[in-house]
Amino acid sequence: MLKVDSRDPAALPRVLLALLAIALLWPGIRLSELNPGVLLQADNRREMATFLSAFWPPAHEPDFLRLLLDATLQTLAVATAGMTLALLLAIPASLLASRALSLRAASRGGRLGFWSRTLRLPVRAFLIFLRSVPEIVWALLFVRAVGLGPTAGVLAIAITYSGMLGKVYAEIFESVDQRPAHALLQAGSSRLSAFFYGILPAAAAELVSYTVYRWECAIRASVVMGFVGAGGLGQQIDLSMRMFAGAEVASMLLTFLLLVWLADQLSRLLRGRLA
Repeated sequence: MLKVDSRDPAALPRVLLALLAIALLWPGIRLSELNPGVLLQADNRREMATFLSAFWPPAHEPDFLRLLLDATLQTLAVATAGMTLALLLAIPASLLASRALSLRAASRGGRLGFWSRTLRLPVRAFLIFLRSVPEIVWALLFVRAVGLGPTAGVLAIAITYSGMLGKVYAEIFESVDQRPAHALLQAGSSRLSAFFYGILPAAAAELVSYTVYRWECAIRASVVMGFVGAGGLGQQIDLSMRMFAGAEVASMLLTFLLLVWLADQLSRLLRGRLA
Protein backbone atom coordinates (compact mmCIF):
# COMPACT_ATOMS: atom_id res chain seq x y z
CA MET A 1 0.00 0.00 0.00
CA LEU A 2 1.34 3.38 -1.05
CA LYS A 3 2.07 5.69 1.86
CA VAL A 4 1.27 9.39 1.50
CA ASP A 5 3.53 11.87 3.23
CA SER A 6 1.18 14.14 5.21
CA ARG A 7 3.86 16.53 6.30
CA ASP A 8 3.54 20.12 5.09
CA PRO A 9 6.65 20.94 3.00
CA ALA A 10 6.19 24.64 3.77
CA ALA A 11 6.01 24.13 7.56
CA LEU A 12 9.70 24.82 8.22
CA PRO A 13 9.84 28.04 6.12
CA ARG A 14 6.69 29.30 7.88
CA VAL A 15 8.15 28.63 11.30
CA LEU A 16 11.40 30.35 10.33
CA LEU A 17 9.49 33.39 8.98
CA ALA A 18 7.43 33.56 12.18
CA LEU A 19 10.58 33.46 14.31
CA LEU A 20 12.17 36.13 12.12
CA ALA A 21 9.09 38.35 12.46
CA ILE A 22 9.16 37.96 16.25
CA ALA A 23 12.88 38.74 16.34
CA LEU A 24 12.30 41.93 14.31
CA LEU A 25 9.19 43.03 16.23
CA TRP A 26 10.54 42.42 19.73
CA PRO A 27 12.99 45.40 19.74
CA GLY A 28 10.16 47.65 18.53
CA ILE A 29 7.87 46.43 21.31
CA ARG A 30 10.59 47.09 23.88
CA LEU A 31 11.35 50.55 22.50
CA SER A 32 7.66 51.50 22.51
CA GLU A 33 7.45 50.38 26.17
CA LEU A 34 4.28 48.41 25.41
CA ASN A 35 2.91 46.80 28.56
CA PRO A 36 -0.72 45.63 28.26
CA GLY A 37 -0.59 44.39 31.84
CA VAL A 38 -0.91 47.99 33.04
CA LEU A 39 -4.56 47.94 31.92
CA LEU A 40 -5.29 45.02 34.25
CA GLN A 41 -4.05 46.72 37.40
CA ALA A 42 -6.78 47.38 39.95
CA ASP A 43 -6.25 51.14 40.20
CA ASN A 44 -6.22 51.59 36.43
CA ARG A 45 -9.33 49.45 35.95
CA ARG A 46 -11.16 51.50 38.55
CA GLU A 47 -10.12 54.78 36.93
CA MET A 48 -11.18 53.59 33.46
CA ALA A 49 -14.55 52.42 34.78
CA THR A 50 -15.15 55.79 36.44
CA PHE A 51 -14.12 57.61 33.28
CA LEU A 52 -16.31 55.52 30.97
CA SER A 53 -19.33 55.74 33.25
CA ALA A 54 -19.47 59.49 32.59
CA PHE A 55 -20.11 58.78 28.89
CA TRP A 56 -23.58 57.36 29.51
CA PRO A 57 -26.21 58.43 28.73
CA PRO A 58 -25.13 60.60 25.77
CA ALA A 59 -26.07 64.26 25.96
CA HIS A 60 -29.27 65.11 24.09
CA GLU A 61 -30.32 68.57 25.29
CA PRO A 62 -31.77 70.79 22.50
CA ASP A 63 -29.09 73.48 22.87
CA PHE A 64 -26.32 70.91 22.73
CA LEU A 65 -27.85 69.14 19.73
CA ARG A 66 -27.92 72.43 17.82
CA LEU A 67 -24.25 72.95 18.68
CA LEU A 68 -23.52 69.36 17.62
CA LEU A 69 -25.27 69.89 14.29
CA ASP A 70 -23.26 73.03 13.57
CA ALA A 71 -19.98 71.28 14.46
CA THR A 72 -20.89 68.25 12.31
CA LEU A 73 -21.73 70.41 9.29
CA GLN A 74 -18.50 72.33 9.77
CA THR A 75 -16.52 69.06 9.89
CA LEU A 76 -18.15 67.89 6.66
CA ALA A 77 -17.50 71.27 5.06
CA VAL A 78 -13.82 71.22 6.04
CA ALA A 79 -13.33 67.68 4.69
CA THR A 80 -15.22 68.35 1.45
CA ALA A 81 -13.63 71.72 0.75
CA GLY A 82 -10.16 70.32 1.49
CA MET A 83 -10.74 67.35 -0.81
CA THR A 84 -12.01 69.63 -3.58
CA LEU A 85 -8.89 71.78 -3.43
CA ALA A 86 -6.75 68.63 -3.27
CA LEU A 87 -8.40 67.27 -6.43
CA LEU A 88 -7.71 70.52 -8.29
CA LEU A 89 -4.00 69.93 -7.73
CA ALA A 90 -3.89 66.12 -7.70
CA ILE A 91 -5.59 65.50 -11.07
CA PRO A 92 -3.20 67.52 -13.26
CA ALA A 93 -0.21 66.40 -11.17
CA SER A 94 -1.18 62.75 -11.58
CA LEU A 95 -1.47 63.15 -15.35
CA LEU A 96 1.99 64.72 -15.46
CA ALA A 97 3.48 62.05 -13.19
CA SER A 98 1.93 59.10 -15.04
CA ARG A 99 3.46 57.53 -18.13
CA ALA A 100 0.08 56.30 -19.36
CA LEU A 101 -0.30 59.26 -21.76
CA SER A 102 3.28 59.42 -22.97
CA LEU A 103 3.66 59.46 -26.76
CA ARG A 104 7.12 57.91 -26.41
CA ALA A 105 5.72 55.08 -24.28
CA ALA A 106 2.94 54.50 -26.81
CA SER A 107 5.43 54.15 -29.64
CA ARG A 108 7.97 52.04 -27.69
CA GLY A 109 5.69 49.50 -26.02
CA GLY A 110 5.35 51.31 -22.69
CA ARG A 111 9.04 52.18 -22.23
CA LEU A 112 9.88 55.78 -21.40
CA GLY A 113 12.80 57.66 -22.80
CA PHE A 114 15.41 59.46 -20.70
CA TRP A 115 13.85 62.90 -21.00
CA SER A 116 10.36 61.61 -20.25
CA ARG A 117 11.59 60.05 -17.02
CA THR A 118 13.57 63.15 -16.14
CA LEU A 119 10.63 65.51 -16.65
CA ARG A 120 8.42 63.39 -14.42
CA LEU A 121 10.87 63.32 -11.51
CA PRO A 122 10.14 66.89 -10.25
CA VAL A 123 6.39 66.20 -10.27
CA ARG A 124 6.81 62.96 -8.34
CA ALA A 125 9.20 64.65 -5.90
CA PHE A 126 6.65 67.43 -5.37
CA LEU A 127 3.94 64.88 -4.60
CA ILE A 128 6.27 63.12 -2.16
CA PHE A 129 6.89 66.40 -0.36
CA LEU A 130 3.18 67.21 -0.10
CA ARG A 131 2.23 63.87 1.46
CA SER A 132 5.35 63.44 3.62
CA VAL A 133 4.26 66.13 6.12
CA PRO A 134 1.24 65.00 8.21
CA GLU A 135 -1.89 67.14 7.95
CA ILE A 136 -1.78 67.86 11.69
CA VAL A 137 1.59 69.59 11.20
CA TRP A 138 0.21 71.67 8.33
CA ALA A 139 -2.79 72.54 10.52
CA LEU A 140 -0.48 73.79 13.29
CA LEU A 141 1.36 75.96 10.78
CA PHE A 142 -1.81 77.37 9.24
CA VAL A 143 -3.38 78.07 12.63
CA ARG A 144 -0.40 80.34 13.23
CA ALA A 145 -0.78 81.91 9.77
CA VAL A 146 -4.57 82.38 9.45
CA GLY A 147 -5.71 82.00 13.06
CA LEU A 148 -8.09 79.57 14.73
CA GLY A 149 -10.93 78.19 12.65
CA PRO A 150 -11.78 75.79 9.84
CA THR A 151 -9.66 77.59 7.21
CA ALA A 152 -6.50 76.03 8.65
CA GLY A 153 -8.05 72.58 8.43
CA VAL A 154 -9.15 73.06 4.82
CA LEU A 155 -5.68 74.14 3.72
CA ALA A 156 -3.97 71.33 5.65
CA ILE A 157 -6.17 68.66 4.08
CA ALA A 158 -5.78 70.20 0.63
CA ILE A 159 -1.98 70.09 0.76
CA THR A 160 -1.51 66.63 2.27
CA TYR A 161 -4.26 64.89 0.34
CA SER A 162 -3.23 66.36 -3.00
CA GLY A 163 0.06 64.48 -2.63
CA MET A 164 -1.70 61.25 -1.67
CA LEU A 165 -4.32 61.48 -4.40
CA GLY A 166 -1.81 62.49 -7.07
CA LYS A 167 0.45 59.51 -6.34
CA VAL A 168 -2.34 56.92 -6.24
CA TYR A 169 -4.15 58.36 -9.28
CA ALA A 170 -0.95 58.13 -11.32
CA GLU A 171 -0.49 54.51 -10.25
CA ILE A 172 -4.11 53.69 -11.11
CA PHE A 173 -3.71 55.20 -14.59
CA GLU A 174 -0.64 53.04 -15.14
CA SER A 175 -2.22 49.87 -13.76
CA VAL A 176 -5.14 49.71 -16.21
CA ASP A 177 -4.85 48.43 -19.78
CA GLN A 178 -3.07 51.23 -21.65
CA ARG A 179 -3.40 49.77 -25.14
CA PRO A 180 -6.60 51.71 -25.98
CA ALA A 181 -4.98 54.99 -24.96
CA HIS A 182 -1.78 54.19 -26.85
CA ALA A 183 -3.78 53.27 -29.94
CA LEU A 184 -5.61 56.62 -29.78
CA LEU A 185 -2.33 58.50 -29.35
CA GLN A 186 -0.73 56.74 -32.31
CA ALA A 187 -3.83 57.53 -34.39
CA GLY A 188 -3.31 61.25 -33.75
CA SER A 189 -5.69 61.77 -30.84
CA SER A 190 -4.92 64.39 -28.22
CA ARG A 191 -3.77 63.33 -24.77
CA LEU A 192 -7.02 64.49 -23.16
CA SER A 193 -9.09 62.46 -25.61
CA ALA A 194 -6.88 59.43 -25.04
CA PHE A 195 -7.35 59.89 -21.30
CA PHE A 196 -11.14 60.31 -21.38
CA TYR A 197 -11.75 57.46 -23.84
CA GLY A 198 -8.80 55.13 -23.25
CA ILE A 199 -7.88 55.38 -19.55
CA LEU A 200 -10.78 56.82 -17.57
CA PRO A 201 -13.46 54.19 -18.41
CA ALA A 202 -11.26 51.40 -17.07
CA ALA A 203 -10.06 53.36 -14.03
CA ALA A 204 -13.29 55.09 -13.02
CA ALA A 205 -14.49 52.57 -10.42
CA GLU A 206 -11.13 52.41 -8.67
CA LEU A 207 -10.73 56.18 -8.77
CA VAL A 208 -14.15 56.78 -7.23
CA SER A 209 -13.59 54.13 -4.57
CA TYR A 210 -10.24 55.57 -3.51
CA THR A 211 -11.52 59.17 -3.63
CA VAL A 212 -14.48 58.40 -1.37
CA TYR A 213 -12.15 56.49 0.97
CA ARG A 214 -9.87 59.52 1.14
CA TRP A 215 -12.88 61.76 1.80
CA GLU A 216 -13.72 59.48 4.72
CA CYS A 217 -10.12 59.84 5.91
CA ALA A 218 -10.43 63.61 5.50
CA ILE A 219 -13.46 63.59 7.82
CA ARG A 220 -11.39 61.77 10.44
CA ALA A 221 -8.47 64.12 9.86
CA SER A 222 -10.68 67.20 10.23
CA VAL A 223 -11.85 65.88 13.60
CA VAL A 224 -8.24 65.33 14.74
CA MET A 225 -7.18 68.78 13.53
CA GLY A 226 -9.95 70.31 15.59
CA PHE A 227 -7.81 69.57 18.66
CA VAL A 228 -5.29 72.17 17.47
CA GLY A 229 -7.96 74.81 16.83
CA ALA A 230 -9.13 73.97 13.29
CA GLY A 231 -12.83 73.92 14.25
CA GLY A 232 -15.49 71.26 13.78
CA LEU A 233 -16.22 68.23 15.94
CA GLY A 234 -12.62 67.90 17.10
CA GLN A 235 -12.58 71.32 18.70
CA GLN A 236 -15.89 70.66 20.46
CA ILE A 237 -14.64 67.26 21.69
CA ASP A 238 -11.53 68.95 23.06
CA LEU A 239 -13.61 71.55 24.90
CA SER A 240 -15.95 68.93 26.34
CA MET A 241 -13.02 66.76 27.43
CA ARG A 242 -11.47 69.72 29.22
CA MET A 243 -14.75 70.27 31.09
CA PHE A 244 -15.06 66.53 31.87
CA ALA A 245 -18.40 66.45 30.01
CA GLY A 246 -18.30 62.79 29.05
CA ALA A 247 -21.95 62.69 27.94
CA GLU A 248 -21.26 65.38 25.32
CA VAL A 249 -18.16 63.52 24.13
CA ALA A 250 -20.22 60.33 23.76
CA SER A 251 -22.78 62.11 21.57
CA MET A 252 -20.03 63.53 19.37
CA LEU A 253 -18.31 60.17 19.02
CA LEU A 254 -21.60 58.55 18.01
CA THR A 255 -22.12 61.30 15.44
CA PHE A 256 -18.61 60.74 14.10
CA LEU A 257 -19.31 57.01 13.86
CA LEU A 258 -22.45 57.79 11.85
CA LEU A 259 -20.47 60.02 9.46
CA VAL A 260 -17.92 57.28 8.78
CA TRP A 261 -20.70 54.72 8.21
CA LEU A 262 -22.47 57.03 5.74
CA ALA A 263 -19.19 57.57 3.85
CA ASP A 264 -18.71 53.81 3.63
CA GLN A 265 -22.25 53.33 2.30
CA LEU A 266 -21.70 56.08 -0.27
CA SER A 267 -18.51 54.40 -1.45
CA ARG A 268 -20.30 51.04 -1.78
CA LEU A 269 -23.16 52.64 -3.73
CA LEU A 270 -20.84 54.42 -6.17
CA ARG A 271 -18.74 51.29 -6.71
CA GLY A 272 -21.89 49.34 -7.47
CA ARG A 273 -23.05 51.90 -10.02
CA LEU A 274 -19.68 51.98 -11.78
CA ALA A 275 -19.01 48.22 -11.70
